[in-house]
Amino acid sequence: MSNNLPETSQHFVADASATPVHVVDSLDETDKARSTWADAWDAMRTRPMFWIALSLIFVIVLVAVFPRLFTAEAPNSGCLLPNSNGGPEAGHPFGFTRQGCDVFARVIFGAQASLVVGLLATALVTAFGIVIGALAGYYGGFLDAVVSRVGDIFFAIPTVLGAIVLISVLPERTPVVIALVLAIFAWPQIARIMRGAVLSARSADYVTASTALGVSRFRILIRHVLPNAIAPVIVVATTSLGSFIVAEATLSFLGIGLPPNIMSWGNDIGQARTSVQTAPMVLFYPAAALSLTVLSFLMLGDVVRDALDPKARARR
Repeated sequence: MSNNLPETSQHFVADASATPVHVVDSLDETDKARSTWADAWDAMRTRPMFWIALSLIFVIVLVAVFPRLFTAEAPNSGCLLPNSNGGPEAGHPFGFTRQGCDVFARVIFGAQASLVVGLLATALVTAFGIVIGALAGYYGGFLDAVVSRVGDIFFAIPTVLGAIVLISVLPERTPVVIALVLAIFAWPQIARIMRGAVLSARSADYVTASTALGVSRFRILIRHVLPNAIAPVIVVATTSLGSFIVAEATLSFLGIGLPPNIMSWGNDIGQARTSVQTAPMVLFYPAAALSLTVLSFLMLGDVVRDALDPKARARR
């Protein structure tokens, strides 16, 4: 009987008997996702900027986690007024603050709070934005309308301004509290990006095929839609981390962020205002550490964006 079939029909029967259609769709989609990330890694590892940014971030994280590896001085003890605004000397390469504290030790220990706020705020915003954006984009309807309107309300409130108002009524200002406050006002950006990516992915052929085969909508969302829609979120999250570090420094500079007893670059920059004319280097070192950290994450974000951009991959 098969000999009487056209050649294309014979080929279809052979393929259908060998592998079920839903298995082929699943394998194709898995291969596609794996190929996307493999191509992105191949593109990133050939960029010198990627390794420079990664090296800088590794050093910054190492300083934040193990500050005692870089200095034996305590940032808040051993402050002597005779050393006020003193210049560099043996064991104190960055000189002294107006209170006679070692600037190098303060810069080293200040990395911890600044990095904790940036990482925690980024993790909270990314997790919440992915969940809300994915559910709103995939299920649509009333949920999508509510999320969109609430997101518009938060978009109208500048993150730093909203954080100033909310922090001013809170009883304590720890790095965790600052990160939570920043996340409250910054989640709509990630949610909106995730929603748009899910809206694009849910109309793909593999989603239609999975739906026709009776796969639950939630399973399709987790197994197929999310892996193919999360790339732009990763790019934005990488660049946003530096923005959160700057936001914490801005709040501390204004006296609204972390209290003075918690070491942070923003606090040091704020305290250095009074001696910027007589000892400008006291301001320069924490500002340089802040700028270098933010620049590292921005460089990494640029490389990740170029690697995950389909148009950029096609040009390469």
